[in-house]
Amino acid sequence: MDLDTLKTEIETFLDAQGFAVFYGYSRILDTLPVVFWDCERHPDYKQFLKAARSAGVTIIVFHQRELSSEQIDDAIDQLEASDMPREESRPLERRLKELRAYEGFTCALELSFDHQGRVFLFDLRTSWYDELSDILSELHMLDDESEEDEEDNPMGGYFSKN
Repeated sequence: MDLDTLKTEIETFLDAQGFAVFYGYSRILDTLPVVFWDCERHPDYKQFLKAARSAGVTIIVFHQRELSSEQIDDAIDQLEASDMPREESRPLERRLKELRAYEGFTCALELSFDHQGRVFLFDLRTSWYDELSDILSELHMLDDESEEDEEDNPMGGYFSKN
């Protein structure tokens, strides 16, 4: 999916339809309840915007994310700091390095609007960004497990024979 081309198309469409565009941050973690658009079955952003227009919405929050080298570097650092066995971490490290080919490309587009106390959200992501997100989730789960182990054993493996 070429989100760079789609980003330009969406901006042109929003302008042509008279929507006010607010270039904001991602609203996935917004404090209001979030209602996600089914992008798998209905990937056409025009349907989402038609629903917004029908609800009387005039302002759309538009967020786009580009893959940065820092995201990949952070993922590699987390992988190196993890307790993952080397035979498991090597393929992940190799894949993370391959993802560098996408640096600077748009990896996620998000359109959203508020209506009756809810955030309605259209979220498109590339498959390679989903893959990076899956790797990061796996690393976070490993990190959480190691923190739980440390909490269960506050003495860090040391004990007294007294």
